[in-house]
This record gives sequence, C-alpha cells and structure tokens, in this order.
Amino acid sequence: MNILLIDKDRCKGCGICVEVCPKEILYLDNDVINALGYHPIAVGDGCIACGFCATLCPDVVFSIYKGVKEGDMVG
Repeated sequence: MNILLIDKDRCKGCGICVEVCPKEILYLDNDVINALGYHPIAVGDGCIACGFCATLCPDVVFSIYKGVKEGDMVG
C-alpha cells in the first residue's frame, strides 16, 4: 500500500502538484482554508506514489511512503 501524507497547513495552494499528477487525483480544496489563509491541496483515491508532487512542491508539503504494510505506523 502507498500512503501520501499532506501537511495542509504549509500548503500555499499554488497548484503545481495538481498539474503534474499523472493520475489527476490532486485538487485544491475550496471548502477548506488552512493556517496560512490558502485553499490547501487534497487527494482522492488512486495515488501510485510516483513522487512528482513531492519533487516539485516549493513548500515541501508531501510525504510519500511506498509499500507500507497494513498496521505499520506512518508519519
């Protein structure tokens, strides 16, 4: 199982990750305003843990864990 964690309070809502996601599952959550006053990124189902979002994010909001076994502690 792959896990994508997002530090939503660091996100400035630039949308770069939305543009590079090959599965098109990242989106700006217009229903939420984070601690910085921005609409943060959110993720739907189907992350393949490619890492494009984490590589290009200027605010380093993503943590990706590949091959996590059910019951393992993450983050």
